[in-house]
Amino acid sequence: MAMQIKTKDDVFEAIDKYNVRFVRLWFTDILGIPKSFSVNTNQLEGAFSEGMGFDGSSIIGFQEIEESDMILKPDPTTFRIVPWRQQENAVARMFGDIQNPDGTPYEGDPRQVLKKNLARLKDKGYTFYVGPELEFFYFKNDKGTEILDKGGYFDLTTLDVASDLRRDTVLALDAMGIDVEFSHHEVAPSQHEIDLRYNDALTMADTVITYKIAVKEIATKYGCHASFMPKPIFGQNGSGMHVHQSLFQGKKNVMFNAGDEYHLSDDAKYYVAGLLKHAPEITAVTNQWINSYKRLVPGYEAPVYICWSRRNRSALVRVPMYKPGKENATRLEFRSPDPGANPYLAFSVMLAAGLAGIANKYELPEPKEKNIFHMTEAERNAEGIYSLPGSLNEAIQKTEKSELVKEALGEHVFNAFIANKKAEWDAYRINVTKWELERYLPLL
Repeated sequence: MAMQIKTKDDVFEAIDKYNVRFVRLWFTDILGIPKSFSVNTNQLEGAFSEGMGFDGSSIIGFQEIEESDMILKPDPTTFRIVPWRQQENAVARMFGDIQNPDGTPYEGDPRQVLKKNLARLKDKGYTFYVGPELEFFYFKNDKGTEILDKGGYFDLTTLDVASDLRRDTVLALDAMGIDVEFSHHEVAPSQHEIDLRYNDALTMADTVITYKIAVKEIATKYGCHASFMPKPIFGQNGSGMHVHQSLFQGKKNVMFNAGDEYHLSDDAKYYVAGLLKHAPEITAVTNQWINSYKRLVPGYEAPVYICWSRRNRSALVRVPMYKPGKENATRLEFRSPDPGANPYLAFSVMLAAGLAGIANKYELPEPKEKNIFHMTEAERNAEGIYSLPGSLNEAIQKTEKSELVKEALGEHVFNAFIANKKAEWDAYRINVTKWELERYLPLL
């Protein structure tokens, strides 16, 4: 869709041009699970002026039944034709912001949480850019983990269904105005990655939601299932969402300093130090599922060790090497998040951690260029390299005590998120697994 959509008038022009009959209004619950309802285009004028009312009591992290009236206000700049639904009457989508009945921003809306964090940044004249790399698996269906291909990292596989799936997904994203840098086969069988060109954090959080829906919709068209589950297959690499991050002032990348040995500005170093210091307490947000911690174990490329480096992919934060003339590409890569995270909340807490580093001028430790996976625990302790939380329970205990996360998410989302995750842990804790039965039933 070539039109630049900025205002509601542009939206109505596009509706006429593309013969759009329905517009789906998208938002997410606090876990980042997409929600939507459909609006006939003749109702849109009212949606723009007054918003669309709905009952929020069934949405996770939203209101209780006695105060459940919510309003969704569409954001015209997010209007896009949905390419996998193109028939005679096209379907479009718009993201919306959730409001209280009096028109004030609803504090339980993850999109508003990110907007609030970015507004603080704008006051300082900064823009937060992110470029996530989301990995995922293709399976025969959603009942199990039967793979579609046996390819490995960057393999040029023969024309199997996965190659076509990936190509069609990139074309669908392209049609929605989403810049794809490249796509390739990942390390594990049937695992793939499509990398998105960096953008401002709000646009990118919307894009991540769109990307995940597009990947799943195109897979369904081919009669298979795409999953962003962090660790679906035992013994194989899990799926990550490495997040590249930089701060700009206008067109200037404030992370770059030509005179520094690492080509990093003081602010960039403080930012990295902030991420390292606060990593344990933000992990429940960047890795929010029980299953996330099956990926965050040593030995499967997942970065569990809290340190930074330039070349070493076993470190939590990597600063890609500087290429002359590419000052704007100076960035850091936070490697622990997984694609099951809610991007609005994950970007919010990463930014908060980095900004705390800048505000308090945290000192950046020396980079660790050795392969930390090959060090003993004693060697790691001697070098002051500690690990991320090992389970959702451990992560939530750290988050619960975090003033930084509470401030970044706001009290409503903070409390609802922690309550939800504790309930998930309790449900998991009482479950008797196949592993336990195989191990203990014959023995005890």
